[in-house]
Amino acid sequence: MRRFIFSDPDFEARFAALVNERRDTPEDVEAIVRDVLAAVRSEGLPAVLRYGAQFDGMEISEADLRVTADEIEAGAAACPLEVREAIDFAAERIRSYHERQRPADARFTDEAGVEMGWRWTPIEAVGIYVPGGRAAYPSTVLMNAVPAAVAGVSRIAMVTPPGRLQPAVLAAAKAAGVTEIWRVGGAQAVAALAYGAGPIAPVDKIVGPGNAFVTAAKRRVYGVVGIDALAGPSEIVVVADAQNRADWIAADLLSQAEHDPAAQSILITDDADFAAKVEAEVKAQIATLSTGAVAEASWRDHGAVILAPLAQTPALVDRLAPEHVEFAVADPDALAAQVRHAGAMFLGRHAPEAIGDYVAGSNHVLPTSRAARFSSGLSIYDFIKRTSFVKCDAAAFQALGPATVALAEAEGLPAHARSAALRLGQGAAPKV
Repeated sequence: MRRFIFSDPDFEARFAALVNERRDTPEDVEAIVRDVLAAVRSEGLPAVLRYGAQFDGMEISEADLRVTADEIEAGAAACPLEVREAIDFAAERIRSYHERQRPADARFTDEAGVEMGWRWTPIEAVGIYVPGGRAAYPSTVLMNAVPAAVAGVSRIAMVTPPGRLQPAVLAAAKAAGVTEIWRVGGAQAVAALAYGAGPIAPVDKIVGPGNAFVTAAKRRVYGVVGIDALAGPSEIVVVADAQNRADWIAADLLSQAEHDPAAQSILITDDADFAAKVEAEVKAQIATLSTGAVAEASWRDHGAVILAPLAQTPALVDRLAPEHVEFAVADPDALAAQVRHAGAMFLGRHAPEAIGDYVAGSNHVLPTSRAARFSSGLSIYDFIKRTSFVKCDAAAFQALGPATVALAEAEGLPAHARSAALRLGQGAAPKV
């Protein structure tokens, strides 16, 4: 963990280094992923099954590849009632939040008499990658599948590494509207969704987080299918004054540190004594966590404490462009209003980032690695597309045609020009 003091002469240089710090997975995976994608594209299902056995250490037959409806029902029923109720509660809040994002179609006639507009339609088929490595994440299922269902996606295909599917994951899939589940993970799962493999039909877009192999595969199949984003390690910035409880703020920092050794947790405060109390609490709480080894590595290697006036924090947050930022201060709205770049903001002392991960209703699939400068979190807009339309009668075309001919001729495109000129009654081919 590093400490930064805003008034120090070397603050700018050190903070710039923090902003530009790379936390990518160091594995060289590109060559492996390239070979996997090529094999699945040419061979289909046999390559998927072969790589599954190689990378997951588990032989899966074609007959066992799909999780049956009975398995989903039995798994969901085996989920503890308290967890099932929490899943249903979260699903309803996520559904309600994303319903409010639905945009309206439009149709209007402009001053030239041209009728125009747009309409929104859902993507037809979406693939959702659900990790099965460090832990089972029913929240990942909800955050990816519920907005797709709200958008009207008719086919939601979930892939997850083979092994025992956790009851909570199956309960979440049922609650979210997942239509099919396949026991396949890694780059081969991304390839199967993109190109199709045996009974796995190709989809139009792939969403959901994964390891370095999954991320590299999503990057390579983009263009064949759409993707949501390239997820990096988790990150949080907590802006807190001394009126907070130190144990609350320490827990908030660790809520992201426990995800990954490469995750980043940053405290910004204007009080040195409070910072010291939070640091002590972080150390004490790490010792109590089952995820303590991961959290300790994250805090040690990538954590930071920044002492700065609260008035300076919006500018610092903008430069970091974090996945999550909490404003645990007396007037959080005033500071948040000055921030342009953040995946999600949590305002006030009783709005920890953890509620956003689960039940607030907003989406927890957010831009990382400073991508909040140019992108947004997952939403209904990732699962719909806009089609524009133009309708002209003869009078309206007379208003648009001459300029169309002039621009087409200027660009050296005679067929374009003729298409408009003929409708203007200009029978001769235009000169180009």
